Amino acid sequence: MALLLCGRGLFKCRTAVEVPLRLCSSMSSGKQRVNGVDLYYEQTGRGKHAVLLLPGALGSTKTDFGPQLKSLNKERFTVVGWDPRGYGQSRPPDRDFPSDFFERDAKDGVALMKTLGFNKFSLLGWSDGGITALIAAARNPELINKMVVWGSNAFVSEDDLKLYNMVRDVSKWSARMREPMNEVYGAQAFPKIWENWVDGIAQFVNRPEGSICIELLPLISCPTLIIHGEKDPMVPSFHPHYLHKNIKGSRLHLMPEGKHNLHLRYAEEFNKLVEDFLEE
Repeated sequence: MALLLCGRGLFKCRTAVEVPLRLCSSMSSGKQRVNGVDLYYEQTGRGKHAVLLLPGALGSTKTDFGPQLKSLNKERFTVVGWDPRGYGQSRPPDRDFPSDFFERDAKDGVALMKTLGFNKFSLLGWSDGGITALIAAARNPELINKMVVWGSNAFVSEDDLKLYNMVRDVSKWSARMREPMNEVYGAQAFPKIWENWVDGIAQFVNRPEGSICIELLPLISCPTLIIHGEKDPMVPSFHPHYLHKNIKGSRLHLMPEGKHNLHLRYAEEFNKLVEDFLEE
């Protein structure tokens, strides 16, 4: 059976081999009370280097990071996946998108790791999760070891907004593409949650330079790897180059055949790249 993995819109969806998380060694899961909400998490591995996985829009640890939870080195890393508030199994509450929702997710993710006993850790952020990671790294330089982001942006342009509006109406998606989100949120609720996300991300266009976190990039001090799929249809190439230019000492790695979901489509290559970077 194939699992459809979705996140930031229609262009992010693809059919992938289902990853049976039950095969992961030393897997644990549960909920932790953090900042007034119960956040769902999954933890695997027993390495000294802790890593937090940050999912994309409406994403969860199971839908967005199966190959990473399964295959990142269990001896060297302790990997934590989580569902941000209002996503996946971190409901209630229902998800909303106030002007500070990325800042809120960053605070929640950091607080979750501290609650789980990790006082220093690295961040792997995909799409919206990459934005959350950028903010978390800038706000908590003493806590963040290293950071990897991909499919992420520090601002929203008019061109970006056109892409988001193209996938606003989920009734125009194929049934196969809607199915995974319908299973998580329900066929009645999912369309509205997705519309709310489009409205939430669109509000940044009205800020100076469309900034989500432009002003925070100079505050990032941890070693940072920016990965970009050159065939990503949802995040134009000017975004990773902007991050690379404005995050001091960062590296940019381009994957010529990569799309928005490069860590799923090319999981083995991606995992090796990440492990090598985190172990340097």
